[in-house]
Amino acid sequence: MLRSAWRSLLHHKLRLILSGVAIVLGVGFVVGTLIFTDTLNTTFTNLFADTSSDVVVTPAQDSGGRAFAGTVPTMPGSTLDDVRAVQGVAAAGGQVLVDGVSVVDQAGEVLGTPGAPQFGSNWSDDERLTPFRLVEGRGPSAPNEVALDSVSAEKSGYSVGDTVRLVTPTGPLSVTLAGVFRYGTSGNLAGATIAAFSTDFAQELLLGGEDAYTEIDVVASESVTQDALAAAVRAVVGDGVTVRTGQEAADDATAQITEGLAFVNIFLLVFAGIALFVGTFIILNTFSMLVAQRSRELALLRALGATRGQLVRSLILESAVLGLVGAVLGIAVGVGVAFGLEGLFGALGADIPTEGLVVLPRTIVVGVAIGVLVTVIAALSPAIRASRIPPMAALRDDVALPTRSLRLRAVLGTLLLAGGLAAMTAGAASGGGSGSQLVGLGVVGALVGAIVVSPAIAGPLVRVLGFAFPRLFGTVGSLAVQNAERQPRRTAATASALMIGLALVSALTIFATSAKASITEVIDRVIGAEFLVSSGAQRPFPEQVASDLAATEGVAAVAGVKLVPVQVADTGTLLVAADPGALGRMITLPFVAGSLADVGAGGVAVDTQTAADQGIAAGDPVSVQLPTGATLEYRVTALYEPAGAYSGYVVDRASLAEADVAVGDSFVYVLAAEGADLGQLQSDLEAGLADYPTVQVQSQAEFKAQITSSVDQILLVMVMLLSLAILIAILGIVNTLVLSVVERTREIGMLRAVGALRRQIRSMVVLEALVIAVFGAVVGLGLGVWFAVSLQRTLVDQGIEVLEIPWAGLAFFLVLAGVVGVLAALWPAFRAGRLNVLEAISTE
Repeated sequence: MLRSAWRSLLHHKLRLILSGVAIVLGVGFVVGTLIFTDTLNTTFTNLFADTSSDVVVTPAQDSGGRAFAGTVPTMPGSTLDDVRAVQGVAAAGGQVLVDGVSVVDQAGEVLGTPGAPQFGSNWSDDERLTPFRLVEGRGPSAPNEVALDSVSAEKSGYSVGDTVRLVTPTGPLSVTLAGVFRYGTSGNLAGATIAAFSTDFAQELLLGGEDAYTEIDVVASESVTQDALAAAVRAVVGDGVTVRTGQEAADDATAQITEGLAFVNIFLLVFAGIALFVGTFIILNTFSMLVAQRSRELALLRALGATRGQLVRSLILESAVLGLVGAVLGIAVGVGVAFGLEGLFGALGADIPTEGLVVLPRTIVVGVAIGVLVTVIAALSPAIRASRIPPMAALRDDVALPTRSLRLRAVLGTLLLAGGLAAMTAGAASGGGSGSQLVGLGVVGALVGAIVVSPAIAGPLVRVLGFAFPRLFGTVGSLAVQNAERQPRRTAATASALMIGLALVSALTIFATSAKASITEVIDRVIGAEFLVSSGAQRPFPEQVASDLAATEGVAAVAGVKLVPVQVADTGTLLVAADPGALGRMITLPFVAGSLADVGAGGVAVDTQTAADQGIAAGDPVSVQLPTGATLEYRVTALYEPAGAYSGYVVDRASLAEADVAVGDSFVYVLAAEGADLGQLQSDLEAGLADYPTVQVQSQAEFKAQITSSVDQILLVMVMLLSLAILIAILGIVNTLVLSVVERTREIGMLRAVGALRRQIRSMVVLEALVIAVFGAVVGLGLGVWFAVSLQRTLVDQGIEVLEIPWAGLAFFLVLAGVVGVLAALWPAFRAGRLNVLEAISTE
């Protein structure tokens, strides 16, 4: 039986190629995802491990993930003195590290990966206390000097002695490049930039002149362990700071990055899983058709004494070998996929330098296991059906596999589909987190139900979709429809692969269109200002920007808005701080109690959703903890309905000034004077901010275009990831038709013998593919619309208030599915047309 299985595999190797390609692509996606995320994890792990001292002392407060000037927690210089006095300390140094110093290259462009930190730091000549390794020039020692990391120096084109343009929390700055340093041993900053100054100047520039540090690094004396030194330091510094060993600090930083990358990993693996799931339909169809074509051979094996178990094991062995070969090739493809993902993220602005791809043994094991298991599971049902062939069937000419009635599948599939649609409807009606969960369960149930019930509805639906074929194409059209009808399981399995892909693509397209329409509607309804000035990653910029804008001719008023990361009732959120009077002229919020005019002198406006979540009402006190550790007390004086992204706590910016929170503006609204030429005014505003390349002036239309472009970009990425599943579905159509032509060789020969022309045979195969593809597309698009509508209704409270279905886009998908079906049929149709009539008729 082993020899028989091996010979069968070799004999049918060409028929198994397309199934193997599906495994290669699916495994390649999984392996590529694992390699990509492992590479990122290793890059950051090495980065942190390479730059940690023996003991690290940091403020106990949480910066909220935004280490910007004015909000970054610090420790007084006296803490450094205390640490230096600890026995066992060989050296200790204070570090100033603040996000908010942008390096402007010689072309006037800001360096760095969008969203990555732009650090300002202090310089230390003691290499034991700093990861900076001087490679050219010297360290900065005067207020007008700076040292740049080697990557920034190379990209900017600056050399030692050149004047470097910077934008700092206090404004534009021109300094002399004193030196260039490498960060750690590799110089890899993962897209960030660092500008280092003398310690005194760094404190003045980044900490408002305060003698303080954001971190203290400690080097242990010989024979003193990290744990012992950490304990000694902890005993001296007391509460208010966190003391960790260098290893603990590196592990904590790595854990944060790993947690962040987990989303990327899961996100990509979901699409890889979809591709593999779609691939199982190809494998199922392939083995079902191969088993059907070998029915007499299998019956003969049974007549010669092979048991049912031996037949099953023989076919499972064939599938396992196919899966193993596909997995091995998929692992090789996965390396290319990892390079592709790296390039894709780079094209989207997330250019993260790596030190070479990391292929862990776990990745190889997972790739092989997935390839073999998926193939074996998909081939199991055909193998069991093959084992039911009676031995005496070997004596007959017309051997057929035992088939079961579709009645059970029809009932079960209908129940699952109806249950899934009902769950989505209930989730849409209830909304919120529980509603989203119901919709998610409903999507899975509906997809599974549609797959289960599709063989039962394939015949009737194919007849409906192909009703015009006999009139348009005559007998050829009738035969095409009948061919698709007579094997409903095969037709359904082939169409299901395309159905899944189009259901998800159409749902994503509808949701993205609705999101863009909702964003546009909120901006039109809320924002009254003609222009919005902002920087990337909501990085604060100097308040001088708002002053310069206000002085521009044609400007009626400006309103600077600060975003401060805070803790309210142990929940992290952003505090919106602005001048209530000025902000009230720029935006219109739907207040249900009070107004922006009531925000001031300790008042706070809260959106109703946040108020409900926190259990607060008008008149209640609210305690806000700043990243610096200080606590501000407010009282709820106004409540408003959330409008898209406009939600949260709104306070008077004067309250931050009273608490000595010197944080810059995150954006500025600009209201034009009546009758002003908006085009000229925008040009004047941009010219006035020439020294601030970190900020941009946008009209309302440009602001909306930027946000909707981001939505389109996300949609494009998701569709590109889903395109692999659709490609596998296309291969499934090709595979099914190729095997179908082989299975119907005698039938095609008979048609040729009674007068059918080659072109008619080709047309028959093409029309069969067309009706199968349209069948999958119609069901998929219908499910996709239901998915998207349900999801949109659950997210109304999150700002997706408008449902907009792009009917033209869905029609395009339907037409495209038909075109894809036709193209997929060209090769099988060409092969069918070339069959020799006499040889085809004599085929067994």
